[in-house]
Amino acid sequence: MEVSCAFPTALDSPDNIAVAEQLGYARAWVYDTPQQSPDVWMTLALAAERTERIGLGPGVLVPSLRHPMVNAAATATLAALAPGRVVVAFGTGFTGRRAMGYRAITWSYMRSYIQAYRGLLRGEVVEWEGAKMRMLHPDGHAPARPVEVPILVGALGPKGHQVATELGDGVYVTLQLPEFIREYSWVPYLVWGTVLDEEEAVDGEHARTAGGPGWALAYHGAYEFGGPDAVRALPGGAEWMDVVERAPQDQRHLAVHRGHCVELGEADRAAWEAGGHVMLKDVTMTGTRDEVRRRLDEVAARGVTEVVFQPCGPDPRRELERFLDAATS
Repeated sequence: MEVSCAFPTALDSPDNIAVAEQLGYARAWVYDTPQQSPDVWMTLALAAERTERIGLGPGVLVPSLRHPMVNAAATATLAALAPGRVVVAFGTGFTGRRAMGYRAITWSYMRSYIQAYRGLLRGEVVEWEGAKMRMLHPDGHAPARPVEVPILVGALGPKGHQVATELGDGVYVTLQLPEFIREYSWVPYLVWGTVLDEEEAVDGEHARTAGGPGWALAYHGAYEFGGPDAVRALPGGAEWMDVVERAPQDQRHLAVHRGHCVELGEADRAAWEAGGHVMLKDVTMTGTRDEVRRRLDEVAARGVTEVVFQPCGPDPRRELERFLDAATS
């Protein structure tokens, strides 16, 4: 199983990706979350300039945020800067849409989008929104078509599985491990958490800052997919909902996603302090070195071919070092 990393796109992401390359990580993914992040393509371009070996890609692009021609041109640019190192993953939009108050895009839209995007990279004439178009870049303005990059699809259910089977080179998964991933030869699995010292408490400062942002996804996901009752069923869930419900109904998504994958928001802190931290090992890849190693063996046995670890907290290098040591021991 390959060991890769991910970063919630930030101004220091290119430097962190360079560190990950030095440490030996296989690939670095960055998120397409414009409501809280710098531009994903600018960040990847800077990372390409600062690295030589590590794979690079957006994980995951949200199609509705850009015209397929824009993503195709950006992909071609990155492929020129980092030849042979680029992969692109698409998803229907969790934070990238829900944090702005939208629902996920439909899988029929995703299918049409990837078909147009692939066709553009091949140099074909495609139709989008009723118009015919193709990449017209002269020599020196982009690599010659076709531009070959692998495409992964963020799929958890049967509709996503079908699109990934038809149009993808693999599936990019997080939060769940559906049984169908065994049918794919390439399955990156995005995880959060931290490697704890022996006897280190799960409610300590290190556990909170390094593992907490990933832990908070349990509440964000429960709210988005199950509603308030699903959140209240979690330890600290009532306290989490109390904070969220102070916001006007049409602005609650802002309270839910504040600090997403970076730090604990106000609602997350309330849940943690109310005892929600007891779930840390259950909902993230958190544990001692040996515990994390066993968890990684388990997910590999279920079909994961690439673990993608997102470090959190004030010392990303330390988190990257400790996770890689656990993963490769």
